Amino acid sequence: MRKSAVYRNKILAGTLTEASRNNFIFQYDPEYFINPKMPAISLTIPKTRQEYQSDSLFPCFFNMLSEGVNRKLQCRMLHVDENDFFGLLLATAGYDTVGAITVKPIDG
Repeated sequence: MRKSAVYRNKILAGTLTEASRNNFIFQYDPEYFINPKMPAISLTIPKTRQEYQSDSLFPCFFNMLSEGVNRKLQCRMLHVDENDFFGLLLATAGYDTVGAITVKPIDG
């Protein structure tokens, strides 16, 4: 199981967990959730207390990944399997992303 912290403009918004290759979970951080000024991180993941589950990486995170030749090059340079989308997300989305969302690994 791998886990990551999801930030919106450097504010912790929630956690994204890969329980298995076919089970992804997102849950909003309680402090982020109760703050009415903080928006949802995606239209497809509205702010609710519920835990979101998916059998594939959520589209809002998958769309943060490179495509084509750039993805192949990143995978080769970072030693990440090309089919390990979560691993690639952890390796590349911690800084300098397009948009307000960043994703950083949680060790443990």
